[in-house]
Amino acid sequence: MSIWSLAVYLLLLLLLLLLLLLMKLAPLTLGASVKPGEGREAPELICKPSALADHLLRSCRTFSGGGGSGRWTRLWPDLQTLWNGVCPVAGGSLEFAREHLQMSDQGLVALDWAVLGAGAGGAAAAARSRRRGPTTPPPPLPSGSILLIVPNALGRLTRNLCALCALALRRGYSPVLFNRRCHNSCPLTTRKLQPFGEPSDLREAVGYIRHRHPAAKLYAVSEGTGSGLLLSYLGECGSSSNMIAAACISPVFSCRDWYETGPPQLYHWLMVLYQKTNLSRYATVLSEVMDTEKLFRSSSLREMEEVIFCQSKTSSSSWESYWEKNDPLRDVDEVAVPLLCICSKDDSCRGKPEQTLPFELFETNPYFFLLLTERGGHCGFLTSSSSCWSHEALLEYFKSVSEFFRAEERTKSVYRRKGSVPPAYKHRGITIHKREVLCSHNIHEIFNWQRSYTR
Repeated sequence: MSIWSLAVYLLLLLLLLLLLLLMKLAPLTLGASVKPGEGREAPELICKPSALADHLLRSCRTFSGGGGSGRWTRLWPDLQTLWNGVCPVAGGSLEFAREHLQMSDQGLVALDWAVLGAGAGGAAAAARSRRRGPTTPPPPLPSGSILLIVPNALGRLTRNLCALCALALRRGYSPVLFNRRCHNSCPLTTRKLQPFGEPSDLREAVGYIRHRHPAAKLYAVSEGTGSGLLLSYLGECGSSSNMIAAACISPVFSCRDWYETGPPQLYHWLMVLYQKTNLSRYATVLSEVMDTEKLFRSSSLREMEEVIFCQSKTSSSSWESYWEKNDPLRDVDEVAVPLLCICSKDDSCRGKPEQTLPFELFETNPYFFLLLTERGGHCGFLTSSSSCWSHEALLEYFKSVSEFFRAEERTKSVYRRKGSVPPAYKHRGITIHKREVLCSHNIHEIFNWQRSYTR
């Protein structure tokens, strides 16, 4: 990273901070007066009609909130995106206790367990790197619900994720960040980096978490381009994902198109710069398996992805075959847990909704729910109090899904006590009946939705 690039980056951050300060000091009336209650536009829930969908609409009050009525929802959407995604993470009582997990090929990934308050100091000080093994004690687990968080494809720890960790801790979850190889100061111990949609490392990490905390309920959430990894994992694992429910904040579905066309120029430049900075630490060792000179001369995300994964010195493949193996939607019809995707229509980083959102998927697959708002930017959704409406929505969604499962399990147990078999429950074309293949928490013993969506 040259001194000029660093200077330009710092100058942009300074200008952004000044702009945010002016916006915070500005009166609430920007141009035209806004009466209390105006500007609240309820999001649209797009999904296949089902009993679970009806339950979500009845129980999730945030689904009708629209993301708040403050000045943030009427500001330039890119301001929300830059505030949550680019600005430095604010200091506070949130700390992380790290575990290093050794994968089957000797590579390392990291799990960062979030802790809060004065009591967090001891846990953070005891943060230690360790391999998987039955003799290693797990980090402290304050509750029976674990929230696995997958950052974006660059691995950057954003303000958005820190705010989600803090809120989840207050709501009784144990948040844990999954850091890929070479991401977020995780050491690179092999010359292998993780392709965009390759879920093998995430699968091993989930297996480790389940081994350490077999009785805990596991939920998952991803941010931006990190949704590609979560979708790949859910599709590849199907009913063996070991998760109750999952959510994606501002997911990118058409990943190949996104790499080929690129996000807006400012975001594109910042992402390329961040990626080069992250990889420059390992330039010497990576030069043994790839053309690092070409890598650091690259001016686009696609060029960098091709150099790293398609033009390796040990093996090579075409751009088309790379996405055949790594397209997040390649096994989407195998997803077997409820998945909520929170998106906004003004997300300039993802693109226009009619071109980048697979509406047919949400309208035909009962496991997929799209919560589409008018405003919010990319991973923004800021309210008048500068909190994130999307965080409230997804945590309420997790609670509602769990309540739905518990109610159905109670109904199932009543039939068991009576010694009878419950009839198949049909609701608007969705059939729920007993299934032979079981997974944790007996979710699939209760539900077997007959899906009509296929690739």
